[in-house]
Amino acid sequence: MFLPFFDNLRKAGVPVSLREFLGFLEGMKAGLATYDIDAFYFLARTTMVKDERNLDKFDRAFSATFKGLEEITAEAVINAVDIPAEWLRKLAENHLSDEEKAAVDALGGFEKLMETLKERLKEQEKRHQGGSKWIGTAGTSPFGAYGYNPEGVRIGQAESRHQRAVKVWDKREFRNLDDQVELGTRNIKVALKRLRRWARDGAEQELDINGTIRATAENGYLDVKTRPERRNAVKVLLFLDVGGSMDPHVKVVQELFSAARSEFKHLEYFYFHNCLYEGVWRDNIRRWSDQTPTHDILRTYGPDYKCIFVGDASMSPYEIAYPGGANEHWNAEAGQTWLERARTQWPSNIWINPVPEKYWGYTHSIEMIREIFENRMVSMTLSGLEKGMKELVR
Repeated sequence: MFLPFFDNLRKAGVPVSLREFLGFLEGMKAGLATYDIDAFYFLARTTMVKDERNLDKFDRAFSATFKGLEEITAEAVINAVDIPAEWLRKLAENHLSDEEKAAVDALGGFEKLMETLKERLKEQEKRHQGGSKWIGTAGTSPFGAYGYNPEGVRIGQAESRHQRAVKVWDKREFRNLDDQVELGTRNIKVALKRLRRWARDGAEQELDINGTIRATAENGYLDVKTRPERRNAVKVLLFLDVGGSMDPHVKVVQELFSAARSEFKHLEYFYFHNCLYEGVWRDNIRRWSDQTPTHDILRTYGPDYKCIFVGDASMSPYEIAYPGGANEHWNAEAGQTWLERARTQWPSNIWINPVPEKYWGYTHSIEMIREIFENRMVSMTLSGLEKGMKELVR
């Protein structure tokens, strides 16, 4: 669609090359200029004018090609564009101001919320949009999707928007963490090395490469040196949160996971969702069909293991404090009960939180987890990891 513009530039005497024109098209494809005429003008000028002596020629060619462009209104553009249906559905979301959000009252407690939901399911006969009572969309009701309520049950929504849901009534799928990630892992490995404890027992025939090189250089002939085999004796048990609120932190958690896999010979890992409950799993694809009972984990791994939880600790307080408060399933015992059992079984324990520490005080559930772990929560920064490793080697 911009070929006439390219032809007019050539006719006006602007020495624009095909490579520069393709660069301009790439900029448009990348969205550097959309419906802003000034941004469009400067993008074209920057990519296709190499000498300021040609600016006047460029302006004449631009004016001849796009005369009247500035008169097209935004409304006319919207009417002409084929807007995806998904965009239109999002327009039904209820966006409230801070004052309006503050005016929306919670029902008052987990039991009241579950009891009211049960009543609504009995009474409601059809889909509802807007409003503050029924199960539906774009309202202030505690039940449904794409609305707002300070304490509700999310039903039928693609992802979290306000992180206010007490319970999520949707089945979600999560990917396994990649242990081959190398970007940014070097510094994490340096921090994790504080935890490594080398045991000098084992075979006597391990080749000492540095010693061999040093002795050979000093003596002038090949002088092979050996040393006792060194084994990394520390044992690590890693629990990784894969809840929806962890989506923004997947990259840094993958880096930590990859570094841990390479640093620790004796590493066992399991996934959990938001908080520890009666079951954990190794494969997120089979997390419903192939769970390992947490009681089995507690019995299998001895107290000599270093226990590390990794998660943002951002959830409904009911998920920690109440039976039945968990997302996606009904837990017989509160998450706090399971976390306390884990800390009792593995006294050397920490919680690593990827959320910046300056925001911890704004989320009640983070404060609850910190209290359960007796302030042994560290941030996922180099200083935080070093502090955590010091805690584990006490």
